[in-house]
This record gives sequence, structure tokens and C-alpha cells, in this order.
Amino acid sequence: MGDTPGAGSLRSLVQLAWLCLFSSVPHGGAKVLEKTFEEWLRYRDECLRRMASEPYPAGLFCNRTFDMYACWPDGSPGTAVNVSCPFYLPWFEKVKHGLVSRRCGTDGQWVTVNGSQPWRDYSQCEDELEVTAEEEGARRLMVSFKVLYTVGYSLSLLTLISALLILTACRNLRCTRNYIHANLFASFGLRATSVMVKDALLERRWGVELLQVADWEALLSHEAALGCRAAQVLMQYCILANHYWFLVEAVYLYKLLIGAVFSEKNYYRLYLYLGWGTPVVFVVPWMAAKYLKENAECWPEWTCLWDLRIPILLASLINLLIFMRILKVILAKLRANQKGYADYKLRLAKATLTLIPLFGIHEVVFIFATDEQTTGILRYVKVFFTLFLNSFQGFLVAVLYCFANKEVKSEMKKKWQLWKLDHPVLCCAQ
Repeated sequence: MGDTPGAGSLRSLVQLAWLCLFSSVPHGGAKVLEKTFEEWLRYRDECLRRMASEPYPAGLFCNRTFDMYACWPDGSPGTAVNVSCPFYLPWFEKVKHGLVSRRCGTDGQWVTVNGSQPWRDYSQCEDELEVTAEEEGARRLMVSFKVLYTVGYSLSLLTLISALLILTACRNLRCTRNYIHANLFASFGLRATSVMVKDALLERRWGVELLQVADWEALLSHEAALGCRAAQVLMQYCILANHYWFLVEAVYLYKLLIGAVFSEKNYYRLYLYLGWGTPVVFVVPWMAAKYLKENAECWPEWTCLWDLRIPILLASLINLLIFMRILKVILAKLRANQKGYADYKLRLAKATLTLIPLFGIHEVVFIFATDEQTTGILRYVKVFFTLFLNSFQGFLVAVLYCFANKEVKSEMKKKWQLWKLDHPVLCCAQ
């Protein structure tokens, strides 16, 4: 009675999946797809029950069927059969009065295309062309954004690994300040790695070839989403750890500037707890809330995230206050022993620009402009700057606080001189 769900008959469902993945619901493609497939299953089951319960007509007729798109009753030969647009379509409210039609041939067989695929006219059930064009433009823009932040995170990761090797390999660079820098570099590296791993898992999950209904059921099962959810949890932890190592940098520098007397070893352990331990306090309740309230798909970060935005906001605001206090201290010290007004302004500007990436102050600019509050061009501007700054920030921090650091450059110069002395043959050959 119903068609076998082969590759050809599932073509319309595959097209629907892509439409759902890039639907008008911001960043909710996977969630929309899951809901749409559940509605499709309900539509299919209702159709099969109805076909099994209704009596067959006498004489020649086109057999009732479910062609994976719509439910068709028995058709009279040589006529067109019309049914309402299926209710599982995400845009059903727009096309609920539309019809989809098939033709029953004079031989009592449904008209087909190329001898196998069912012919049907579903033009009245399609979404508006203008909306589709807009969605296609948004999809291309999001793909460009993905390329941007993938390049940024990759470059940052390579730079951060090099910086970490330098800080840990050189004994003369081992001090509390550089240990804190190293932990900040590590948090950036883990953040970049977690983002790329999550993207790879999502691409692998949604890029699988789907030939049968069972493939869709397996794809959308909770078991299939476990790896993706684990990557999501890791990414959220790394983002929080990154923000709290910003806070550690701010606290440490503030203590140095105000001249507080303290034991660096004892405080370094507290810094480790603050940087790596505090995120656990927030991520564990977030995991519990997701499991109990939103246990679907990859636990999308775009909903019910205020429990993680609050600790990020808290760390950013504390950093901003410390940043302003440190600038005030620097301003007072520069005024006390300034050599000239131009030199004074240059040093103040340099100190300010150096502290902004170290403390993550740029985060405060967009912290209140949430994804729910921004729409249209403003949303894309926010997404661009957020992705650009977040992905390339690790590269900038590694360059500023390792490769451009006078102490590091001096140490690397000494290492280079020692290497040349140990390898005179190679140096002479050059």
C-alpha cells in the first residue's frame, strides 16, 4: 500500500532537511529538523492508519498510497487528485490553504516521471521564493563566517602552542607572571580546539548519507547526539575558563601595581582554582538544566543560556572595573615622572591597548547585545565582530605577551647565540 522508502522516494525529505537546517529560525536548524521529522512520522502513521481502515472502491482505480511527501486516497482514472499541503512542513501556516496534486492515468496507475519517480505538483506548498532567496543569502554569509573563524582559531592555535613551548622550555622565563600567561594561552588553545572539534562532529553528524527512514531515526536519536553534547559541554567549559583566566590576569596585575605584599606560590594555587575550577561550578548546573529541560539534539547554546551568560558577564564587569582602576594607577605614575606630553600620551595609549586584549575588555561591548535582541544587519555585524575577535584574540595575545615581549626576545636571542656556538660548522656553511 505504501511505497518502499528508498533513496528516490526520500528525495523530498532530504530537500526538506536542508531547508530546515537553514530555516528562518536563527541557529535552530537542527532543532527545527528534529521537530519536522517528528511531525512527518506522525503524518505518515496517520496516513497508514487511514489507508488501512477505509474500504476499497469497485472497478479500476489508482491505489491509495503514501509517497513520502503526502497521503493520497484512491484516484479515479484520468483525473487529478488534490490533497491539502502536509502539516509537517515548517512553513505550514503560510500554505495551509494550498493543495498538492497528482494525476491518475487511464490505466489505473499514478503518473510517474522517468518511469519511477511519482509526479506531483506541490508548487502551492512551497515556501515563498523571496524568503528562500533571503535564507540562501544568510546561509552563504554564515558559511563565510565559519571560514573566517576557522582560519582565526587555526592560526591562534598554532601561535599559542609555539608560545606555550617557549614559556615552558626556557627556565629563565619561569615565574608566576609567565605561568599565568601560559595558563591563559592554554585556555585559548583549548577553546579553539573545542570549537573546531564541535564543528567537525556537527559536520560529520549532519553530512551522513540518508537513504532510509531508519537512517533519520538513528540520526535524530539521543544516543547519536552524545558525542555532540560532550563537545558542547567541553566548549562551554573552555569559554568560561578563558574568561576567568582573563580575570586572573587582571587580579595579578592589579596586585603588582598597588604594591601588595603576598606569597606568590600560595596565590598561584588560588589562581589555578579561580581559572580552571570556577567554570566547573557553573557548567555542572548548566548540564543538569539542559538534561532536565532541553534534552534535545546537541544542547544548542542559543537557548536558555543565561545561566552561562551571567558568569561571563560577571567576570567581564569585574575585569572592566579592574581595568579602569589599573589605568588610573598607570595615569598617576606617568604624570609623576613624565618626560614630555607626547611621550606621556604614547605610553598611556600603549598601556591601554596592551591591557584590552589581556583582560578581554572587548567582550563587554557585545555582552548586553544578546542574539535574541539583535536582528537584521545589526545581528550580522555583531556576529562578525564577535567571531573575528574571539577567533583571532589568541593569536594577538600570544604575539603581544610572548613573541613581542622584550624578556622573551632576549632569552630567545641568547638561545640562538648558544646554538650557533654549539653548531659552528652549520653556521659557517651558511
